[in-house]
Amino acid sequence: MAETREMILHTALELCSRRGCEAVSVRDICSAVGIKESSLYYHFPGKQAVIDELYSRFEEHCAALTGELDAALEAGSPPGREGFMNVCAHFFDGYLSDPFCNGVLRLLDIERRSSPEALRLYTRWMFDEPLSYQARVFAALTGPGGADYLAVKFYAPIYLYANRYLLCGELDGEAKAAFREAASAHAARFFSEMEALYG
Repeated sequence: MAETREMILHTALELCSRRGCEAVSVRDICSAVGIKESSLYYHFPGKQAVIDELYSRFEEHCAALTGELDAALEAGSPPGREGFMNVCAHFFDGYLSDPFCNGVLRLLDIERRSSPEALRLYTRWMFDEPLSYQARVFAALTGPGGADYLAVKFYAPIYLYANRYLLCGELDGEAKAAFREAASAHAARFFSEMEALYG
């Protein structure tokens, strides 16, 4: 039973992250899973409940990742080059390149135009939380003055690379490698600039 529930969630995410929720019916999900519609309704009241569960799991995953990143920052405050690059790698791999998170981000990108909840989640987890965390990192490196600006300056290319390589087309090894190469090079260059300016 739990396996069927997980298959419903996985399949709904796969379909909706490509076509949007409006274009995917309960029948489409059930057909792809290989179950009758009554089986889906046994596990969920309807399609929106499936989407709500995906959003809830996404927020739980992101909150846990944020906690891990905060713990890493506190353990090595202020972070050195290696610590900074490790935190970046954790964010890249555990969030932007993670298949589940990536699928939900794609879904939110489609749905944010018509769903206030999707817009709230997209804004929080693509902008507010990453920028807030990066501002804390840069405040530890440089002091509080200018940390918000540095966060935007650092994150804007990461957001660009994520959209270019991870959030359109297939999320495959080639796309992940291209993103990782571009984002890691940017992170290393940015840290070098911070070292030169702030010691």
